[in-house]
Amino acid sequence: MYSLMDVEELANYLRLKRQTIYNWLHENKIAGIKVGGVWRFDKKEIDKWLKANHRGAKTR
Repeated sequence: MYSLMDVEELANYLRLKRQTIYNWLHENKIAGIKVGGVWRFDKKEIDKWLKANHRGAKTR
C-alpha cells in the first residue's frame, strides 16, 4: 500500500519550502508522480531516498 504525500506535506515532512521540492523535481533530484495534475510522493520511497543520501559524521 502506498502512503502518498503532496508537495505541501512533503515540504513539511522534510522541513523545507515548497519551492525547494519543485526545484528538486525540475533538477531530477527527487522522484514523484503526477496524479490529476498534482505531484505526489511515496513516503517509503522518500525515506529510502533519505537513507541513500545520508552522510554520517567522520570519526577519527
